[in-house]
Amino acid sequence: MARVLVTARLPGDAAALLAREHEVDHYEGPLPLPRSELFRRVEGVEGLLCLLSEKIDREVMDRAPSLKVIANYAVGTDNVDLALAKERGIGVCNTPGVLTETTAELAFALLLSLSRRIVEGDKFVREGRFTGWEPDLLLGRDIFGAQVGVVGMGRIGQAFARRAKACGARILYTNRGRLPPEQEGPLEARLVPLDDLVRESDFISVHCPLTKETRGLFSRERLLRMKPTAYLINTGRGPVVDEAALVEVLREGKIAGAALDVYEKEPQLAPGLAGLSNVVLVPHLGSASVATREEMARMCARDILAVLAGQKPANKVV
Repeated sequence: MARVLVTARLPGDAAALLAREHEVDHYEGPLPLPRSELFRRVEGVEGLLCLLSEKIDREVMDRAPSLKVIANYAVGTDNVDLALAKERGIGVCNTPGVLTETTAELAFALLLSLSRRIVEGDKFVREGRFTGWEPDLLLGRDIFGAQVGVVGMGRIGQAFARRAKACGARILYTNRGRLPPEQEGPLEARLVPLDDLVRESDFISVHCPLTKETRGLFSRERLLRMKPTAYLINTGRGPVVDEAALVEVLREGKIAGAALDVYEKEPQLAPGLAGLSNVVLVPHLGSASVATREEMARMCARDILAVLAGQKPANKVV
C-alpha cells in the first residue's frame, strides 16, 4: 500500500477510488494549499494528485524522493517541472479530452455575453434603471456574419469554432500547423498569420497553451492592432494576455470589450480591470460542470492507480 496525497476536495468518488487500494492524505482545507503545507504533506508519498495552481518543482520533488506519479487535475502542465520529473522517472499525467466541450461552451457563453451585453443588461435591470424599451438601449454586435478568430486550433479551439460557425460566423484561425482537410473543411476555416487574424477579426478567442512563445502574446502593441469594435475572449492561459495592457486599451476605448476566465497572476487581477464596464470576468470556470469535474478527478485517480500498479497510465505527459 502506497501513500497518495490529494491536494484539494474533489467532486465525485476519485478519493474513494484511491483509498480502496492506498493510504490517502486528502487535504480539505481552504485553497490555495499553503506551500509550507504542501512541503509537509508530500514527504513520503508515491502518488500526488494536484491542482494547476500548485507549483510542483524541485523543492517539492526533493521532499518526495519516493514519488512515482503526479496527476495534474488539468489539461495544462506548466505548473510541473516536466524535465525534472522525466529525469527522476516520475510519471506526469493530465486530463485531456474530457473538458473539451465544456470549456468550449464556456468560451462561447462569454462570446455571447460580450456580443449581446448580457452582464451589463443584468446590472442595468437590477439597479432599477430599466424604464421601458428604447431603440438604442445597450446595442450589441451580431455573431451572424462576423469574423471570429481562434488562436490555437486544438480540440477546444475546434469545438469553439464549431459553435461559432453554427451561428453563422466565418472562422479564421492561427495554429502551430495547418489542420488536416477533414478538420478544416467542415469548419470552412481559414488559416492566417496571427497579425492578420488580429486585424480582421470581430471576436478573438484564445485557446493556445502557455509556452515561452505565447507568454505575453497579446501585448499592448498587438491589442492595438485589433479593430476598435472587436472583442477578446481568453479561456486558455492567463499569461498569454498582458493584463495591464488590456486594461489600458479597454479604458482608452481602443477595443470594444473583453471576457476573461483566466488571469495573468491568478487569482489577482490587474489594477483597474474589475472597475471596467466593458469586461466580463468569471473565476476560472472553463471545465466547471459536474460531469466534467468528476470525470477529471477519476482520470487522475485511475492514472495514479495504474502507475502504482506498474501499469501504463492512460494520459501520460512524460
